[in-house]
Formats: sequence, C-alpha cells, structure tokens
Amino acid sequence: MRTGSEPATARSALRARFWLSLWGLVWAIFGTAAFALAGRPGWAVACGVLWLVVTVDLTVILRHIRQGPHYQPGPDVPPYRPPRS
Repeated sequence: MRTGSEPATARSALRARFWLSLWGLVWAIFGTAAFALAGRPGWAVACGVLWLVVTVDLTVILRHIRQGPHYQPGPDVPPYRPPRS
C-alpha cells in the first residue's frame, strides 16, 4: 500500500546496513594498521577516523535492531501512518 509519504517515513534495511558496516569496520581497522606500519601517519589517521565513524554507525544500527519491530519491521508490520501536519 503506497501512501505518498514514503520519503518521510522510509525505513532502512538494518541487516544490510549491519553487514556493510561490519565490512567497512574490518577494512578501516586493516587500513589503519597497514598505513601505520607503512609509515603513512596521515592515511592512518584518516582510516582511524573512518574506524570511529563506522563504529558509531554500527552502534546505532545495533541499537535500532534491538529496539524491535518499530525499527526492524517484518512483512507483518503495517506501514507507518502519514503525519497529520
């Protein structure tokens, strides 16, 4: 059922975001270590900042998954009602 308010009430695929964030976390850790060992401190810091951002995103994703069907809806959860304002 389409209501026309999908852009305002869209829900993300949290499991897909979880796995993509986990993949990014692995690469950020690897990049930080590899650039630090290669003597490239600027790139190591950049990967370290990316590591921090991915960790925060992963924390938010896990929090939303644990909050239940409001943030991780299944096929049996009806769509949100459009805002009345």
